[in-house]
Amino acid sequence: MTGGPDAVLVLGEALIDLVPSSDDPGAHRAQPGGAPANVAAGLARLGTPSWFAGGLGGDGFARLIEERLVSAGTRLDLCARSELPTALAVADPGPDSTGYHFHLHDTATFRLPDRTGEVARFGAVYAGGLAAVVAPAAAVVAATARAGAEHSVLVVDPNVREDRTLDHASAQRRLRELCGRARILKVSDEDVTALWPGAAPEETCERLAGENRLVVLTRGAAGSTAFTPDLERVSVPAERVEVVNTIGAGDAFMAGMLNWLGGAGAFRDGGAVRLSSDRAARMLTSASRVAASVVARSGTEPAPTASLRPPVRW
Repeated sequence: MTGGPDAVLVLGEALIDLVPSSDDPGAHRAQPGGAPANVAAGLARLGTPSWFAGGLGGDGFARLIEERLVSAGTRLDLCARSELPTALAVADPGPDSTGYHFHLHDTATFRLPDRTGEVARFGAVYAGGLAAVVAPAAAVVAATARAGAEHSVLVVDPNVREDRTLDHASAQRRLRELCGRARILKVSDEDVTALWPGAAPEETCERLAGENRLVVLTRGAAGSTAFTPDLERVSVPAERVEVVNTIGAGDAFMAGMLNWLGGAGAFRDGGAVRLSSDRAARMLTSASRVAASVVARSGTEPAPTASLRPPVRW
């Protein structure tokens, strides 16, 4: 196995989204999903080397997930495998975002491998999503995040989800701790409101960035803003497209953002937290374009041509 200073290790869940059929509202189609798996596939599609460290089961859904990741170019050397079934997320798409009802427990999806010894091989380590709060995966994510923060660049997208099967207080605590270790943090306005209520999202992001991290706040159609440790704030509008699908848009944004940062060499020597205003704007524009390539069509795969990788490194 190799990695490299611009490669990304993605830790978390790969599951199946059951999405309402556009032809028959009473039917659902199975679509590979899970925020970390979407990010891993998106990175590979955009040209960034990505390794996915998740749990793959022994059913037909697991084979569908594996085919999706392999076809994108994601490496699966670090996955754990078992004969348990794959977790399911029943999607309830809305005009601006998608709600979910989960079937998570006693699945292969959350039997994550311990890869703490591998993190130093990678320029960045991504963590977040359901695996950060669902046992037994949550303990593995926490340990890997600690190692990633020490030996690599820890990237976190909390991707807050509400469901009756999740312990709300425990989930919030775990996600806040995970965000506190991140060097690069991407949050939606909904994430910030859920995790740090009582303050405006922008105020919270400024505080988090002031603790020596790059923070990116996304607001869907309202665009995105980057906050840096010197308290500079840079905003760009969302790409204007006809919305066909919102599932996976935030994950595509994250993949586009990390693809740009990796191409800029920003995983090295603290580069991500020292972005100039111009470079931060370019990063956000690239990420927004990648997200738009997903929103404008069905599925969660970004178009490879959507990326605007920087022409030169630092």
